[in-house]
Amino acid sequence: MDLPIIDTHIHIWDLKKLTYPWLKNMQPIVNQTYLMSDYDKAIGCQKVESMVFVQCECKPEQFQEELQWVQNIADVDKRLQGIIPWAPLHTGNAVEPILQGFKKDPRIKGVRQIIQFEEDPDFCLKPDFIRGVQLLGQYGLHFEITIDPSHFKAVMKLIEKCPDTRFILDHIGNPNIDKQELHPWKELIKNFADSGPHYCKFSNFLGNANLKNWKINDLKPFSEVVIESFGPKRLIWGSDWPPLERAATWQTWLQVAETLTKDLNENDKSLVFRENAIQFYGLNN
Repeated sequence: MDLPIIDTHIHIWDLKKLTYPWLKNMQPIVNQTYLMSDYDKAIGCQKVESMVFVQCECKPEQFQEELQWVQNIADVDKRLQGIIPWAPLHTGNAVEPILQGFKKDPRIKGVRQIIQFEEDPDFCLKPDFIRGVQLLGQYGLHFEITIDPSHFKAVMKLIEKCPDTRFILDHIGNPNIDKQELHPWKELIKNFADSGPHYCKFSNFLGNANLKNWKINDLKPFSEVVIESFGPKRLIWGSDWPPLERAATWQTWLQVAETLTKDLNENDKSLVFRENAIQFYGLNN
């Protein structure tokens, strides 16, 4: 891509340092150490101005170690301008000292605690979790929403109870692109977009498609919905690398994303691939 871009969703992990239980069930191409040097190999000659690291689901008791490790890397690699750690938001007021600590590092922009894999469909409506998300807003941090379509209704109620917290939806809400389940995701995503000034991450299309046999036409109905629902001013591109490697290379996904957004003018493309990231994450580009 000729435009300078920002990657708002990267993961790195060192299997010698921390434990990531979920990786044991993943394909070998993902279940291995990935560092910034590997990211640089993945992007090739593409100019990536800056990146946002998103927590990688290490053991919960290791989340502070993960954060410190990434902070040390970001001290050296100045492109790593945003950090989204995990935090035990479900502990309610007990999480406040942790959030106070986060505010000491301006690179920490928000928190992700994945809702998608919780057995209780109303997990995010528990009073303590709601309180944890409310506290994010008080400390100028946003919440990264990672769900599938079954969680939208509960998340909408969560958002209503947290008017001072900003939200961004990861991976367009993880619809089942493989089975082309456009509904009810389409209606849910439109309602979410209309409910407030929330952003949506243009990412993980391929991870939700047929990993071995995805086609660009499988993705288009879903990209059309999010572009129509959020408009170019509230969409932010991300790679979701290295889980992306299950389906395609980093460079292939960028090319696919370019194709899916080809009807946007150059200014709007710049919003999706760069400007919105600077605005939402408060990056120093």
